[in-house]
Amino acid sequence: KDEKQKGFFYSPVLVCTIDLIISATETKRGGRYILPCLRLMSSDLVIDEIDDFNQEDLIAIGRLIFLTGMLGRKVIISSATIPPALAEGYFNAYQKGWLLFCKTRFTSKTVGCAWVDEFGTQIKNISPPINGNVSTTEMYKIQHEQFIKKRVNKLKKLVPRRKGEIVRYETQKSSSNSTKREVDYDSNKEQYFECIKNTILTMHKRHKFRDEELQKSISIGLVRMANIDPCIALSQYLIQTDFPASIDIKIMTYHSRQIMLLRSEQEKYLDSILKKREESLKTPIISEHLKSTQAENVIFIAISTPVEEVGRDHDFDWAVVEPSSLRSIIQLAGRVRRHRENVVHSPNVALMQYNLMALKLMALKKGVSQPAYCRPGYESTEFKLETHDLTKLLNEKEIAERIDAVPRIQKKVIDWKQNLANLEHEVISNLLTNYDQKGPESLQGYIEQYWWLTALPQILVPFRNQQPHVSLYLVYDDNSFYFAEKDKYGKPVERDNIYKIKYGSNDDILSERLWLKRDYKKCLETWAEKINTGMKEVSLRYGELSLPTSTLYNNRDKIYLNQFGLTYSDNV
Repeated sequence: KDEKQKGFFYSPVLVCTIDLIISATETKRGGRYILPCLRLMSSDLVIDEIDDFNQEDLIAIGRLIFLTGMLGRKVIISSATIPPALAEGYFNAYQKGWLLFCKTRFTSKTVGCAWVDEFGTQIKNISPPINGNVSTTEMYKIQHEQFIKKRVNKLKKLVPRRKGEIVRYETQKSSSNSTKREVDYDSNKEQYFECIKNTILTMHKRHKFRDEELQKSISIGLVRMANIDPCIALSQYLIQTDFPASIDIKIMTYHSRQIMLLRSEQEKYLDSILKKREESLKTPIISEHLKSTQAENVIFIAISTPVEEVGRDHDFDWAVVEPSSLRSIIQLAGRVRRHRENVVHSPNVALMQYNLMALKLMALKKGVSQPAYCRPGYESTEFKLETHDLTKLLNEKEIAERIDAVPRIQKKVIDWKQNLANLEHEVISNLLTNYDQKGPESLQGYIEQYWWLTALPQILVPFRNQQPHVSLYLVYDDNSFYFAEKDKYGKPVERDNIYKIKYGSNDDILSERLWLKRDYKKCLETWAEKINTGMKEVSLRYGELSLPTSTLYNNRDKIYLNQFGLTYSDNV
């Protein structure tokens, strides 16, 4: 009925987020499934970065792949880190759908399979067995293992571009007093940040680039934090702490809890400079920083959450990682020396021995009774590790030689409770290749039984089962700013007092240590001139900040700062 729907249906090639097309299987009532179903009837499906989804989402995507097979279309799943259980589980889902398609078309039940990587292609037709000794899924599994073995052998012959090390960390002794335990955690967190600071200095010393014209040593590094509030807290800590006189730092905070307009500006800037190192040093902002400082060493540091791990074509000299999962470690390592082929001789990816959640559990004397590598991560109450010490969960010798996708794409015979890689293999296998599961919450129940006639699978395991979000807008009105929601007419309704949130003006403290200084008002002025409208209208269009209700509906004071995003006031 409208141009958007026509574009969705008629475009020869449709590029969209999976949220639009997965309505074909996720709609519980109403007609929102019709358009994506019609699109799937005439389109092959390509899902990029297939393992970027959480565990429950993988089941929902399996339902979509089953439908695509049932409609007789092809499916491509793409990622550098596809675990064997994920490939097997999705082949099984596709094949079950394809068999239904064949029954209605009286066509061949053979499924054509192709495995593609940077080294070559393997093609195999897999048909249902005649004698029944080996299942179709087993035949696929054998072919997949053969391809992965060849891939692993070729990966090992490549020069190592990323080498890792685990940074040891001594925790503070905790007290039995409950108030003291919180003090212990705060002390541990500050000590943790200091450890990250020292690791940054080590990484810079190893991987700095010398600019002979300016007589300065430069490096551009990435610090990955698991969650947003610690990401902002670390940024504040590094900006305010002392560094040696010969070293100057430039800090940038990058996460999703930022105004859409400012985040867009930040991402455009990062995309433009993090490609070729020699060219990036000559860009205006970088060169201005280098010329204005007296320090001999300049370290540019992006402090980021997992938003940096996938879909960003960035090239850093080194990285420091607060661990969540092996997958995130591998994906993040892919941003280090991304466009450089030469060998690296010393570790350029530093992994912290613990994450902050593990430190908090230790401070509360809970040890491993609760999961620490979660939100994000694969650990849960059902799949708990025996330790949170990364030196015992990873093979230090292997990561010291190279960090690549091998542990993720090939499963070793190791107890998953003592190995971070096998924990992930075990979780995914339980979700997608446990063929004894029959309930509506399982993928097997959906594709082999009759739960697809109900909405129970979508209710029990919905796609993107996230808590509700609220869209706020930082509105510019009469030379002042306030946060607002839109009413049904699109008019702003002020929400500062209700959500205890304010627009901060103190983000220029120690501004000489900021890498990219962003000014919301100037951005509004630029866009107002570009699209020929008022600054208020621009803020209501591009000044969006999407926040989970748990962040908004509490009694803690919140503050938004242009350079750091939204956080709790006591975190600044």
